[in-house]
Amino acid sequence: MKKAKKFLYLFIILFFIQFIFIHTSFAVENTNNLKIYSPSYILMEASTGKILAENNPNEVMPPASTTKIMTAILTVENCKLDEIATVSHNAIFSVPPSYSIASLREGEELTVEQLLNVLLIQSANDAANVLAEHIAGSVEEFAKMMNDKAKELGCKNTNFVNANGVEEDDHYSTAYDLALMGKYAMQNSTIRNIVTKTQYTLPKTNKYDKEDRIFNTTNDLIREDYSDSKDNYYYEYANGLKTGYTTEAGSCIVATAKKDNLELIAVVLGGETTDDGLSERNLDCITLFNYGFDNYKIENVNKANDVVQQIDVFGATADTQKLDVVVKNDINLFLDKNTDISQISPDIELNNNLKAPISMGDTIGKISYNINDTTYSSDLIAGSSVYKSDILSTIIKLLLAILALCLLFKLLKPYKSKSRKSSKSTSKRKKKSGKHSKNNTFRINKYLR
Repeated sequence: MKKAKKFLYLFIILFFIQFIFIHTSFAVENTNNLKIYSPSYILMEASTGKILAENNPNEVMPPASTTKIMTAILTVENCKLDEIATVSHNAIFSVPPSYSIASLREGEELTVEQLLNVLLIQSANDAANVLAEHIAGSVEEFAKMMNDKAKELGCKNTNFVNANGVEEDDHYSTAYDLALMGKYAMQNSTIRNIVTKTQYTLPKTNKYDKEDRIFNTTNDLIREDYSDSKDNYYYEYANGLKTGYTTEAGSCIVATAKKDNLELIAVVLGGETTDDGLSERNLDCITLFNYGFDNYKIENVNKANDVVQQIDVFGATADTQKLDVVVKNDINLFLDKNTDISQISPDIELNNNLKAPISMGDTIGKISYNINDTTYSSDLIAGSSVYKSDILSTIIKLLLAILALCLLFKLLKPYKSKSRKSSKSTSKRKKKSGKHSKNNTFRINKYLR
């Protein structure tokens, strides 16, 4: 009987321990001393891909509707925005009940741009299917394209089965892989523009004659809210990207925020709600963004067309000999906020054997900064045109003139010699004739005496 009581007490204790640790939501401190609720997350700097904070970033998890980031990437890379896509029966009726839709009609014709808007703002699963079929002919073929693109972006632990994130076996990704997709997607101006919108209205179409299909964003971080309620998650620097939720995946998000020149990507997977009913994914994003902006910065060290030095160009004319070496593109360094930029100096390499002529804008070298195993660089270009000097042709002309004079001198030399000989013989004859006249005079005088 005593043993039975002991087992009963032990069972009760274990039950309460399990209840406390499994059913109670609490934030976990990690290596960055951040209090994060979600089991898997990552914070990445957008321009370099540097990881600023992470926990289980490579754990395979269902991505829910963050899947639609890849659908949007393939759409903008394979379609024109004004292309017309037709809604099929399968695109509508393959979406399970309770999943988000845009209330599309079978046979309805919409532009790719319209479908992209409801895909990313409303998270419309039917729109994802329409785009997949329009691009690849079927969702299955489109999924193959998604997986190929994921590998191209460097994703290691991702496999897509559908275009919208509906729960299926073998449909998974990781926080790190989704951050790579988010980083790539935000480089596209069309996607970047759509994900900042908080509302979108589908126009009238061939199958729907009203404009009452009005959709609000699922991203609470970009929805401005002036209330003081605890569930006001508006973050003034947030500018995208895509949320997700299923029962199995929990609350997911690939969120982006930009302050000054620094842009961050936060991925949160497996979020739930706190004990007081708040969204863990939104709270985690705000914590991660604040950490990033508080501790890091982007510093511009060179602007396009900055002159880094001046050089003398061999073989140039006197007025173009001095050449400004110019930076082609802006160079922005990702740095710890405590970094003293005055202590950072660049490596400058100029092309070998630079000589005239050089055209303005020609690449003549490279400038680079190596910071924490990351290289930031730009081509160096000519700030002006350098013209080839004509001194060589002048020297050649002078040498030809000297040669001509030498030849002329040689031609004239024999004539002068003959003239001298002729004058000498004449002089001798004169001398001889002078002697004869003197002798004759002597003889005449002698007889006259």
